Amino acid sequence: MTTPHPKRRHLIALPLALALPRTFAHGEKPHATTAPVVKEQKPWGIAGDAGAVTRTVEIRMTDDMKLTPSRLEVREGETLRLRAVNKGKLMHEIVIGTPAELQAHAEMMKKHPGMEHDEPYMAHVPPGKTGDVIWTFNRAGDFEFACLIAGHFDAGMRGTIRVTPRT
Repeated sequence: MTTPHPKRRHLIALPLALALPRTFAHGEKPHATTAPVVKEQKPWGIAGDAGAVTRTVEIRMTDDMKLTPSRLEVREGETLRLRAVNKGKLMHEIVIGTPAELQAHAEMMKKHPGMEHDEPYMAHVPPGKTGDVIWTFNRAGDFEFACLIAGHFDAGMRGTIRVTPRT
């Protein structure tokens, strides 16, 4: 068997590398979105527009695995800016979802702790930094927000969102 010429090895490896799914490590920088936000309806709402924000809620994240406040009351149809402020020395994130979806995502993060994701209902926040989620809560119900970095969710780093129906 002959070894391919060194330049040909790169030509063989390139299609393979391009075909593999992309997984990135959580780095020290927040997720950057250069493409327009895809507005996909979720059970807990849809990505909001900055111009429609009715209020900003600051959520402090600490290394004792606390989110403060841990309970939010929202009116159906309200667009919030959730400003996640990382007061700790560890990387944290905020993700909005149903309890079942957050639990499933937390389990996946345990199996793939370096997985990076970038959805409009989440913000990855390095120590000492802030990250925003702009979200329109257009569905009434009880939802959650949490840090899904491996181990943080299980340690109790989560909160609840009650979206009350329009009257």
